[in-house]
Amino acid sequence: MPLADVNGTKLFYEIHGEGYPVILLHGFGATRAIWIAQVGALSKHFKVITYDNRSSGESEHPNEPYTLETLVEDLKGLMDLLKIERAHLIGQSMGGWITQNYVLKYPERVNKIVLMGTNHKGSGIHMMENTMADLYEQQKQDKEQAYWKYAKLVHHRRFIKEMQADPNKKFYGIWSAKDMIDEMTENKMSPQDYKLLADAVEEHNVTDELHKIKNQVLLIAASHDKLSPKMVLNEMQERLPNSSIETFDNTAHHVFIEVAPEVNEKVITFLKN
Repeated sequence: MPLADVNGTKLFYEIHGEGYPVILLHGFGATRAIWIAQVGALSKHFKVITYDNRSSGESEHPNEPYTLETLVEDLKGLMDLLKIERAHLIGQSMGGWITQNYVLKYPERVNKIVLMGTNHKGSGIHMMENTMADLYEQQKQDKEQAYWKYAKLVHHRRFIKEMQADPNKKFYGIWSAKDMIDEMTENKMSPQDYKLLADAVEEHNVTDELHKIKNQVLLIAASHDKLSPKMVLNEMQERLPNSSIETFDNTAHHVFIEVAPEVNEKVITFLKN
């Protein structure tokens, strides 16, 4: 089991493929498994590293408070351990928050950046914490009902209808709604984990520092994202001096799952050019 002992904690990570390193950072309440539709496609071109943040998935779940700076140092520690001097970073939602803070502190360690459904500040994270804590209790009684409630937050209604019509349908030949229900149930996060993580990342606010990020940045926005509205991504694009944006219609927060082939194509083209 690949556990990295870094920065005073143990992080579970996986490596797929060979080539230039690309590190994927997942969002709040998720795990590295959320990248199920990206790993296969990206690993044909790059060395893909996914990992569970502390308090998430199979990584260590501490009992003591930590900070956003801690999560930044976790990433640096993992890169140091794997002897990765420089990498492309892909951050989704909260993973994008960590990415922004990381590149501002360690610009020399980052090449290109992809930010999906993210924000330049951490407002509203405790609302998400409370929602995830409620779902934690609900899934003890009915994991499917809990998942469909969660799906309304992160998926477009068109996509939800398609999943509900056949929960066993393998989207793009990779995953099904049933797989997502099982993944949510297997996530080892507790209400305490959600609180510690939310307390850490609520300090995220780089609005006035985005102009310092000189890296090439691709922003992925979704037309119906309730958690990271496309207007926020548009604002970020205006502040990031070397950025471009791709908006996908009729998609929501988990756009990278809903239209995975299209998102993957844009990301691979951006990283390879």
